[in-house]
Amino acid sequence: MHLLSQVNSFLKKTISLSISAAFLLNLTNAQQVAKDFEIVKYNNSNTTSFLGVGLWAWPLPMDYDEDGDMDMLVSCPDKPFNGLYFFENTSGDDFPDFASPVRLGDAIKNVQISHIEQGMRVNIPGVELVDFKTKLASNEKVLFDAEELKKGFEKVRFNQWKMVDYEGDGDLDIVVGIDDWADYGWDNAFNDQGVWINGPLHGFVFLLENQDGEYVNKGRIEAGGEMLDVYGAPSPNFADFDGDGDLDLICGEFLDRITYFENIGTRQEPNYKEGVFLKNDAGLIKMDLEMIIPVAVDWDKDGHVDLVVGDEDGRVALVRNTGKQIDKVPQFESPKYFRQQSDNLKFGALATPVSVDWDNDGDEDIITGNSAGYFAFIENLGRGVKPVWKEPKLLEVSGEPIRIQAGENGSIQGPAEAKWGYTTLSVADWDGDGNKDIIFNSIWGKIEWIRNTGSGLEAPKPIKVNRGSEAATSPAWNWWKSAPDELVTQWRTTPYAIDWDKDGVMDLVMLDFEGYLSFFKGVNENGQQAILPGKRIFYGDKASIYTNRDKAENAESGPLRLNNAEAGGSGRRKISLVDWDNDGDLDLLVNSVNVTLFENISQEPNKVIFSHKGPLSEKVLAGHTTSPTFVDWNKDGVWEIFVGAEDGHFYHFQR
Repeated sequence: MHLLSQVNSFLKKTISLSISAAFLLNLTNAQQVAKDFEIVKYNNSNTTSFLGVGLWAWPLPMDYDEDGDMDMLVSCPDKPFNGLYFFENTSGDDFPDFASPVRLGDAIKNVQISHIEQGMRVNIPGVELVDFKTKLASNEKVLFDAEELKKGFEKVRFNQWKMVDYEGDGDLDIVVGIDDWADYGWDNAFNDQGVWINGPLHGFVFLLENQDGEYVNKGRIEAGGEMLDVYGAPSPNFADFDGDGDLDLICGEFLDRITYFENIGTRQEPNYKEGVFLKNDAGLIKMDLEMIIPVAVDWDKDGHVDLVVGDEDGRVALVRNTGKQIDKVPQFESPKYFRQQSDNLKFGALATPVSVDWDNDGDEDIITGNSAGYFAFIENLGRGVKPVWKEPKLLEVSGEPIRIQAGENGSIQGPAEAKWGYTTLSVADWDGDGNKDIIFNSIWGKIEWIRNTGSGLEAPKPIKVNRGSEAATSPAWNWWKSAPDELVTQWRTTPYAIDWDKDGVMDLVMLDFEGYLSFFKGVNENGQQAILPGKRIFYGDKASIYTNRDKAENAESGPLRLNNAEAGGSGRRKISLVDWDNDGDLDLLVNSVNVTLFENISQEPNKVIFSHKGPLSEKVLAGHTTSPTFVDWNKDGVWEIFVGAEDGHFYHFQR
């Protein structure tokens, strides 16, 4: 028996060495031995979800299949879910559960639809897309030099062209919404009181009058005797919203509000009153996110022109015109977001998942944040390598969703980002009470946690730092400074909670205020969990110092700086730690074009060296960011990657 035991021991060691060698081969040749990232499906035919494309929905409501009901086309210009998608109305209802999306082709940038007396028209800057239902973007009719109209503007992001018989003379004119970002400037312009000292966003509407088939620039439209100017992204919509026979104007903006300009002139000689924000009994009508794209159409065919509005997170909502008026302002219902048959698992945009058995039922669920600043629980209903998922459920405190938002001055990039939160998180038993808590960062750069009592969640509160005699730290560009016992670091970067030093107390591994990957040792004093100031114990080997965004620059070995940019370019790193190569130490996964691997090649208590191995694939999942975690759905002991992408969908990398 003793000899047999020795033989078994030898075989186990030999097999272990073989497995380790195979993992090392995977590191150097990952693309050849692994599948690529694949989008994760609901795998649940019994549920519906919000109608959604990727980041940023440009809706084109129409009866696309000409069966008498309204379908939805949506152009999504971002990565990786770029495309023009068809959502079929299969029931004929006014508010249907649409079929899952069918990709018709590439996204059409700045596409706009006009529902007018002369029929449906679809435009891009300077061009009409003729026979759109059959030709999509392939049949262009040039109408006007789009670049000519942009002269004099330093920075234009929205360039929205529509057609309408503006003055009721029987021919079609062009109206153009253009925004100007020159005054705003975009980044790092708060004074030390948190007041934005640059200018606002501007959004103007131009009229190109049809004169015997030639379009003549008549300049910017006025309202209330002054130049019409909304807060960026004007999305102009001309229609008879109040039912008095002339054309009024409704505009969107870069944020979340909708402005109504009543025509107090005539059909032939429009004269627009000063704009007012649409509101109803619930208050101002606001979309859930920003970068909104409203489109005027009588969706429910009741004779009143409604609004179909695309949101930044890929959803589309109906803002229904009730036909009623208060003080000569048409009354609209609050946004109601369309739904579809569930297909691709999704949570808003820039989803930041962690795989964890949240409900303690033995399988891996998802806790995730997103660009809107929400948190959600996505329950895994089981079935192994292809889990069946429930629809994301927003996490709440006292019946209200937990939502982190920038507000007027929480984003270093200014008040135009007021609705964003960019929550990024890890899950761990932070206070040692046996329940899984949520530790998170956001657009603010404040590291906070949400305590799980076992029977509910508590409101977010700061992670405590025991600094002793050390001064508090925060990024140099913050207009505000952290409290002495508060951890403030760069924005939108993951606070990874882990017992790194294995002393029984949770620590944090994350970027510090200057972008270096750091170890924040956890301490428990008088029953209170806290951390010590960060130490830069993580290093990169030669030629792998990981700097601004996704670039690995040649440098001598030194502390691993995952981002060396300032202000709006800072932070943004999403990380996870896992023994990827099965050699007994923790490797580093970092967001990139998909997910980048840093192999742990040397570890001592005060110095850990990572070697930059590059992205796991050539597949592009990000224009801005991804967020990696790890799973083992097939339970074979080999870690797989589960990543939240920019488009709000989730992707799985099976080795």
